[in-house]
Amino acid sequence: MNAPGPIDAHAVLLVDDEAQACKWFARRYGDEFTVLTASGMEEALAVLAARGSEVAVLMTDYRMPRHTGVDLLAAVSGSHPHVVRVLMSAYADKDVALQAVNLGRVEHILEKPLDEPLTRQVLREALATARQRAHERALGERRAAMLRETLGFLAHEVRTPLATVSGYLAALRDRASGGDATTGAPLPDAAPGDTLRMIEAAQRRAEYAQSLVTSFVNTAREAYRPDSQASLTAGDLVRAALHEYPFEPGERERLHTALDADFPVPSRQRDLLYLVLCTLIKNALQAQQGQAQPAPRIELALCRTPRPSLRVIDNGPGLPAELKDRLTLQPVASGSGGTGMGLLFCRRVMTSIGGDIAVGDTEGGGATVTLLFPETRPVEVSP
Repeated sequence: MNAPGPIDAHAVLLVDDEAQACKWFARRYGDEFTVLTASGMEEALAVLAARGSEVAVLMTDYRMPRHTGVDLLAAVSGSHPHVVRVLMSAYADKDVALQAVNLGRVEHILEKPLDEPLTRQVLREALATARQRAHERALGERRAAMLRETLGFLAHEVRTPLATVSGYLAALRDRASGGDATTGAPLPDAAPGDTLRMIEAAQRRAEYAQSLVTSFVNTAREAYRPDSQASLTAGDLVRAALHEYPFEPGERERLHTALDADFPVPSRQRDLLYLVLCTLIKNALQAQQGQAQPAPRIELALCRTPRPSLRVIDNGPGLPAELKDRLTLQPVASGSGGTGMGLLFCRRVMTSIGGDIAVGDTEGGGATVTLLFPETRPVEVSP
């Protein structure tokens, strides 16, 4: 199947086995429309194969040698779904043409000889319809591609917390199965509260994995719904992440926020943006593992100028110079064991909403990742 036509599909392809009729049509209507011509079904399909992305309207005579115009339109309806199909027929062929309309192969019928004002009006409406179809199909394919990529990222992200849960459960099983041989009682904790800490940590990881899956399900559910009118701000995203992220003991205290410069963000992408922010928080926490001095600190700061942005600033070891230039472009291996897949996903989400992502150094050491959003009206934050 050919690729869908782009949004600017603009040409009318006329198919008629009479060469003089093709020349007349091109002269008569070429002042307003881009006209391509073909003498039959085979030639028309060849034109579509070569220039299908340009063709918005296919207009064909019903009576032609070997194949009828309905045969051609039926073939094109599957291979070029954005193209609007118009049949020209004489009065004697009207019953056949109406049957073709009922079967969905023909969308408009023009009776020969053509009435010029009516023909122009039909062609104008058909061009608008074709462009809308091409736009909707391209939008649908972009959404589907984003969902596929999100699913791959989700699988990557969920493996880590689930592996941790599995490890804790295995440790608890081994501890219980290695109990006192005489009484069968489980072995005591190596340190007071070890068992409870493992259970709580496993629960946090399981809940986080569940939140990631829920975010993907919500994203998939909303992808093909009309645009949501619900309001959402960058501050809402930060508060949701701080509430739902599975922080280890002592990690939540590292995070500080500056949310006064709040601004609206696309509500349809709420769950994708939530995944982005959780990914950046996780990266910052991982970068600070084992850090004693300076005391680990992460700041989530909102800015309105020079454009709306959300910055994740940490005072960890920073990023190697060779990694910074590549990290948002393709997965790469880093010294901390990361692949760069997280930032790659983040960048694609941001570009899909008309934004971007920037990675830089933090003054005094560390890294700053900035989510750049499209321009929006500022939000008044209640005191």
